[in-house]
Amino acid sequence: MKLFDYPGIQNTDETLKIAVERAKKGDIKSIVVASSTGYTAKKLLDLLEKEGLDLNVVVVTYHQGFHGEDTISMDKEVEEELKKRGAKVFRGSHALSGVERGISNKLGGYGPVQVIAETLRTFGQGVKVCYEITIMACDAGLIKAKEEVIAIGGTGRGADTAMVIKPANMNTFFNIEAREILCMPRIKKKVKEDDE
Repeated sequence: MKLFDYPGIQNTDETLKIAVERAKKGDIKSIVVASSTGYTAKKLLDLLEKEGLDLNVVVVTYHQGFHGEDTISMDKEVEEELKKRGAKVFRGSHALSGVERGISNKLGGYGPVQVIAETLRTFGQGVKVCYEITIMACDAGLIKAKEEVIAIGGTGRGADTAMVIKPANMNTFFNIEAREILCMPRIKKKVKEDDE
């Protein structure tokens, strides 16, 4: 397992290389990648094409309205480009927040799903993202619950975490299994140099 010093976009290229190297073993059929603007997804597709790997690539992006009413984070042109290159693009509500976050925002407090998300974040934002996008892709029928996948997530922009996960659906959440952590940040939150 590769440990990065800090989380963030600067780890994207190496995270993707590590994920693709793992995919080259041949036992994984799908890669699920978080990509808000298409930046990380395009880089992944470039690398897979360079290596001659033909995998089921599922790009999971924010739902419409995440950043404001009726807004989308990934331009339609970018989404179409990804699809033309063979990726499946899923835009949907976060599995580990969704309506529960709306209730908390309005009424305060936390629900059990948000507690799960916060617990996963103790391992890093990217770990939480990997779990979440795997569930979302599985619920959408874009991957199978019976087949291990490589999930790629990050902290903010880009990618800094890659895992092999045995998926599960939302209604069977506790069947999900982290089988391998390929890479992740050692320090979980971005800090100023003066803070250390």
